[in-house]
Amino acid sequence: MRILIMGGTRFIGVYLTQILVEQGHEVVLFNRGNRPLPSLQGVGQIIGDRTDPTQLKEKLSQENFDVIFDNNGRELTDTQPLAEIFSGRVQNFVYMSSAGVYLKSDQLPHVEGDQVDPKSRHRGKHETEAYLQKQGLPFTSIRPTYIYGPLNYNDLESWFFDRIVRDRPIPIPGNGLHITQLGHVQDLAMAMSQVIGNQQAIGQVYNVSGDRFVTFDGLARACVQAAGKSPDDIKIVHYDPKKFDFGKRKAFPMRVQHFFASVHKAQTELNWQPQYDLISGLKDSFENDYLATGRDKAELDFSVDEEILQA
Repeated sequence: MRILIMGGTRFIGVYLTQILVEQGHEVVLFNRGNRPLPSLQGVGQIIGDRTDPTQLKEKLSQENFDVIFDNNGRELTDTQPLAEIFSGRVQNFVYMSSAGVYLKSDQLPHVEGDQVDPKSRHRGKHETEAYLQKQGLPFTSIRPTYIYGPLNYNDLESWFFDRIVRDRPIPIPGNGLHITQLGHVQDLAMAMSQVIGNQQAIGQVYNVSGDRFVTFDGLARACVQAAGKSPDDIKIVHYDPKKFDFGKRKAFPMRVQHFFASVHKAQTELNWQPQYDLISGLKDSFENDYLATGRDKAELDFSVDEEILQA
């Protein structure tokens, strides 16, 4: 099949492109051309700015694709022009949403039919899902929780590694028992690829992540193990975040709440199973990204940590 990926040169898109090429698809990336293409043979590129609807139409209206992967649309205004161009012309329009759309609930894990939060910072994602459904496009929406793995540009696992390799205490908000969930980027990309040609996936939403949940303290200990150290080598310090005013500075890389979702529907309907458990996935990230990029030697600002520890 001929497949268009919006973006494709950062994190998820790199993994997805590799999988699709290995599966024999023709892959074309649409982006600004600011980053090098994945080093794979036969990957095409259309250079353009998706935020300019006129340019988007000029660049894409004469192109034909079987499947669209919209990996970087955040607001409805990002995706609507693209959806209009390919309305009635694609077998599947796969949209990257987020499990962050869910409303806080007393009943967990989140499942795909749960209520969404109209005030969520991800509300644009749900507005886009609702639009795609209303337009009758053959769409599939993917809702990951926290994504990690090599090439991650968000400080998630690296936040923990930064402290572990420097033998610093790990400040964790609350009592460390908040339950969360991480999914390896390779597993996410594989689940996305399983949507192609799957009629059962049309019009569906899928949570995609790891199939186990972990506490904040447990995640810290898993990162310690992945870095080849003993849990005895680190000190976890718990604190009450309400007693601090960090302003726009980020004291912890995750939302301080229980946040995890069931991936049963994706496992069943997409014939998919995550291949990475948490430890093996974190080892992959530590060895093939954190150490490989020299971040363990970088000069970092721990002033927020110091504020917490001194208090």
